[in-house]
Amino acid sequence: MPEHPILICYDGSKGARRAIAAAARLLGPKEAVVLDVGPILTPTESMTLASSVVPGTAFEEMNEADALERAGEGARLANEAGLRAKARATLAEPSWAGIVDVADELDAAVIVLGSRALPRFRELFEGDVSEDVAHHAGRPVLIVPPLRETR
Repeated sequence: MPEHPILICYDGSKGARRAIAAAARLLGPKEAVVLDVGPILTPTESMTLASSVVPGTAFEEMNEADALERAGEGARLANEAGLRAKARATLAEPSWAGIVDVADELDAAVIVLGSRALPRFRELFEGDVSEDVAHHAGRPVLIVPPLRETR
């Protein structure tokens, strides 16, 4: 019976690095896919595209290459932590939808991601990818919180 991989979301942040360490510690030496979801177009690229002759796919290719580079960094960290990881990149808006789509494609055993633990008012404006993934994934989601500050 094939092993279903762990899908680890990685964006280069401290929370994402913490999620990799937690996945390795809690789930053991398993197959993992480290995913970075890049934007299809950044706001600056959208403005540039509207006033230039640069083909839209040029920006998408650049964004996907950037995402794959970040995912490669995460896969390296995951391998060092004891997982058998490979890098994957995708482009999606919103990010949570790209994560859920890749998890469905892989039939991931679990989705692992870090949380920024934003204050509630910031979360309302910026959104919370981890909460959206948990709501839409239809499969187990491990949300790794940031370190708690001790007093």
